[in-house]
Formats: sequence, structure tokens, C-alpha cells
Amino acid sequence: MALRLSTAGESHGPAVAAVLEGVPAGLAVPAEAVDAFLALRQRGHGRGGRMRIERDRVEILAGLRGGRTLGNPLVLLVRNRDATLERLPPVTRPRPGHADLAGMLKMGTRDARDVLERASARSTAALAAAGAVASLLLRECGIEAAGYCASLGEVRAAVPDGDVASLRAARDASPFLCPDAGAAAAMTALVDGARAAGDTVGGVVEVRVEGVPPGLGDFRVPEARLDGRLAAALMRIPAVKGVEIGLGFEAARRPGSGAHDPILPARRGGFPRRSSNHAGGVEGGMSNGEPILVRAAMKPLSTLRRPLPSVDAVTGAEGTGATQRSDVCAVPACAIVAEAAVALEVAAALLEKTGGDTMAEVKRNLGAYLRAARRVFAAPRRSSSGGAARRR
Repeated sequence: MALRLSTAGESHGPAVAAVLEGVPAGLAVPAEAVDAFLALRQRGHGRGGRMRIERDRVEILAGLRGGRTLGNPLVLLVRNRDATLERLPPVTRPRPGHADLAGMLKMGTRDARDVLERASARSTAALAAAGAVASLLLRECGIEAAGYCASLGEVRAAVPDGDVASLRAARDASPFLCPDAGAAAAMTALVDGARAAGDTVGGVVEVRVEGVPPGLGDFRVPEARLDGRLAAALMRIPAVKGVEIGLGFEAARRPGSGAHDPILPARRGGFPRRSSNHAGGVEGGMSNGEPILVRAAMKPLSTLRRPLPSVDAVTGAEGTGATQRSDVCAVPACAIVAEAAVALEVAAALLEKTGGDTMAEVKRNLGAYLRAARRVFAAPRRSSSGGAARRR
């Protein structure tokens, strides 16, 4: 069964929910692990009043027994404390940059409330809960992911070299979920200045995934290409306007000799190695065994305390976009949501490659595939007659 996610819920409704199908049986899913991931999504300097109200906790309503998956659909619920949907006033002045105007025209309504409640980034709480489950599945197979803030406005972080565990530790110690501790002061000043001006700040997030086996995705069917799937998953996140993998747009400015990764002989028992990772771990629509590195550009949020010009749908009068309680900066939260989105897509590609109704079967199939793949570049054994022995 393919890994498939559906979400539901409105920003100020009773709850947001996720239904995650295709998770193999036997995966341990501690609610506290999901809660810890949800708590990361609520962090970050520049968050608004909503994050002081909500205390996101997951309720796993179906799909578990004794803390382990049954192979049935998982139902994950995150309740909203600010469940005021039926009491909130209409919104008739669409905000530039939001789904308001296009959604009002699409749905034939003069009240953007019918649109913005579902288009709100509050829905990413459900995505984060499902992504936490996907991360647990990947970890069982030796794959680790970490999302972090790489830049805020014009402030660029110096992301240190190191494995995912060290990146995650540095990220979690930062008020901006950024592994560069030295960038915090400049980021704080930028966000505080935007708040004082009634403005908002965007930035770039990165997700790094280590331990990904080669061959996830496909070169034969366009919609199965891993790079296309990762890009689509990130572009589905509200406010994300661009995605890069590896060098991304920088590759277009380089000659081929400076854009591709030389292939080096495998160390004993391994796969061929690379001296660089310009491809970001994906070539020809498939993982190549190097760490996957993807970036997503998040625009500044569209709800401004000094709003831009707009038009009232009821009166036709010129005015300014509606004001809603919102954040000055949600880039740190976007880093966590991006990690969730990438984890879900990599997990889906992994399960397509391995098959299996249980985690034991998934891991057994993955091990068999890796052993066979390593033999592709293994030096053939010599027979006693001096010729190459036939591979078995």
C-alpha cells in the first residue's frame, strides 16, 4: 500500500487532523515523540499570539495497539484551543499575497473567512504530526532528517559541516532553529525591526537527509522522479515560493565541470563515493546515496499590521487588506514543516522500493536490496584458472 496523507480542519475550528495510510505494521509511535516535533513547529522568535494560546498535542485515534502501528490508517488529531470559528466576523477585504482574493472568486463568496480558514498555515500542524511518524519510520531504516533555518531576509547563516545529529542539536539550541549560533543577533534585530514597522520577514529553510539508499524514486516515469516529488511536497507548504535541490539555481551559472560530482571508487563493502554533493543527493530522478539537501524559499507573511491596499468585496470601496492575528516571522516553523514534508516523501519512496506489510519485512527487503546493489561495483573474484568467477 502506498504511503498517502490526507488532512482536514480549519484554522479556528475544533481541530486539525491527518489520516496517514500505508504505514507498515510494527512501527513504534510514541505520542511524546510526535508532541516534541509539534513543539518545535511552535517555536521561533517572531511568532504571534496564536502560538501563546495553542499547546499542540497529538491524539492518535486509530491505527495503534500497544503503541505500535497495526498497518491500518493512522488518524492523528491536534485540537485547537482557539476554536472560535463560528464567532469570528466575515473578512471582506482580501489580503495581498494570501489565498483570499483568488479563493473568493473561485468559491463565489464575498467572505474570505470561508477561504482563509483552510488556507491558513495552521493546517501544517497536521502535516507536522504525520511527518513525525514518517521520521520514526525512516529512523528504523537508518535514515535521519533535519530541517533548519538557513537565512532570514538578508541574514545568511553559516551552516556548519557535520552530520544530521549535530545539525539538529545546534538547531534546537537556537531561537530561530538555525544551526549558526552567531547569526542569532542579526536575525533578532531584523525581526524586531520588522515588528516595529508593522512588516514581516521571510527566509530560506534547508532540509538535510542522511542514510538514504541509492535508487529511491525513478527515471522511467516522470511523476515518480524523486526530485519532482520533493519539490512538489515543499511547494505545497503555505508561503513557499521556490525550491532548490543541491546547487539549485547556482548550477546554471557554472560550467559542467564545476556543477557535477566526480565518482570515486567504493570503499570495501560500500558504494562508489563522491568528492562533492552538488546534486544534493538526487540524480536522474533518483537518490544517489549521498545526503539529500533541499532548500525552500518562504515569502514574508501576507498579514501586515500596516496592510497594503485592497478592495472591499461588499462595498467596492478602496481600502486596505484585512488584519488578522499573525506572526512577524514563521521561517523557523517552516523549517520543521519542510522536514516533515521531505520525510513523508522519502518514506513513501522507500516503501515503494522495499514493499512490505510490516516493518520487519521492510527492513529485511531493504537489506537484501542493499546487498545486491553493492555487488554491482564489487570487484569480481578470480577463479583458480585465472579468469573472473561468474557472479552469483
